[in-house]
Amino acid sequence: MAKVHFIAVGGSVMHQLAIALKIKGYQVTGSDDEIYEPAKGNLLQAGILPASMGWDESRITADLDAVILGMHARGDNPELIKAKELGLKIYSFPEYIYQESQQKNRVVVGGSHGKTTTTAMIMHVLQQSGQAFDYLVGARLAGFPQSVNITDAPVIVCEGDEYPASVIEKRPKFHFLHPHIAVLTGIAWDHINVFPTFENYLEQFAIFLRTMKAGHTLIYNNTDPELVKLVKAEGLHLKLVPYDIPTHQISNGVTTVHFGDQQTDLEVFGDHNLLNMHAARLVCNELGISDEVFLKAISTFKGAAKRLELVGKNDHCAIYRDFAHAPSKVKATMSALRDQYPQRKLIGVLELHTYSSLNADFMVQYQGCMDKADIPVVFYSKHALEIKRMPELMPDVVAQGFGRADLQIFTSREHLTAFLDKQEYKDANLLMMSSGDYEGLDVNSLKKYL
Repeated sequence: MAKVHFIAVGGSVMHQLAIALKIKGYQVTGSDDEIYEPAKGNLLQAGILPASMGWDESRITADLDAVILGMHARGDNPELIKAKELGLKIYSFPEYIYQESQQKNRVVVGGSHGKTTTTAMIMHVLQQSGQAFDYLVGARLAGFPQSVNITDAPVIVCEGDEYPASVIEKRPKFHFLHPHIAVLTGIAWDHINVFPTFENYLEQFAIFLRTMKAGHTLIYNNTDPELVKLVKAEGLHLKLVPYDIPTHQISNGVTTVHFGDQQTDLEVFGDHNLLNMHAARLVCNELGISDEVFLKAISTFKGAAKRLELVGKNDHCAIYRDFAHAPSKVKATMSALRDQYPQRKLIGVLELHTYSSLNADFMVQYQGCMDKADIPVVFYSKHALEIKRMPELMPDVVAQGFGRADLQIFTSREHLTAFLDKQEYKDANLLMMSSGDYEGLDVNSLKKYL
């Protein structure tokens, strides 16, 4: 039985991998300096919550088959130092996923946006059609007990993140997964704290393509000019499968999609989701699933959590929440609601919460991305700036970046909720976009406007 130890086991996907390996029958231990819910409860239930918090080099023994190093472990971690001294095999999360999936058919979904949803769509269809598969996805999905699953299945479907793998392995996670079938959804500069220039960011995707084996399949978004240029420069050794927005129509707020003579109504909407779905369909075709089976399954796909998630609705108003924070995601989400409900007023609220989005120099990247909102609102908290040790962000810099003179800007939750309370919600939609929580605002409480 394999013995595996996790350093910084409390991470959102780290603890999920730990649980997956325990279920597979491995002997699993872990450590961390602090573990929050839901990881804490999940690890406790699985019987692998560390007995005490903190680092202890005595946990590192010569009989360990692998040490898996989490993102927030530092280079001077005593357990890491001991593992190096003993010459143990030390893996970042994605390196270990590759170790476990060398005999599998590997599908990797990369790109700056739409990764989670595209991965979730593929998983949903495979599950609905009774296929055995492993997976790695960056969110909890309805119908799946974990966000990581490692078994003896012949296929693994992975969300391929471009963020660095660990403290000792600075290369992006998706460089380690070596897909047989890859999807690239598009390229829009993100993570500027890690990739200080767009060229530097673009290079990570170039490396991803260069390191794919000749003849393996690349399914790519043909509507993204940056990506198309990159594929022509770096991807000619691959089997290239371009995709675009499929034929569809919208009637009474419901989207119907067509592939050949097959069609179905969808529960999700928006051009970005139609693109995601087209990519998912092509992956499923590669895995031997027909359009007929795909469409039947995708008709019941409700979306990943916080991705254009319906909070509540009545006959004349709908409230959605979305994880959107990067400019391309904000723009796509806005456009989706505007196209789906062209007659309704759109109140769009964006929280700036990530390192990139709170950076004054990055603000110009948001130019025009809230243009589809009738009432555009930006919220950010002084607290988020303090935690990230970032300088004060002036409202006029934000307004200038977004390029709208009528942009409403709030820096306290009270002022934001007071503003929302005053709005007229008849024949209007409210869209709340954030990777944070608006200083503790419960989005479900907004149902009172219905």
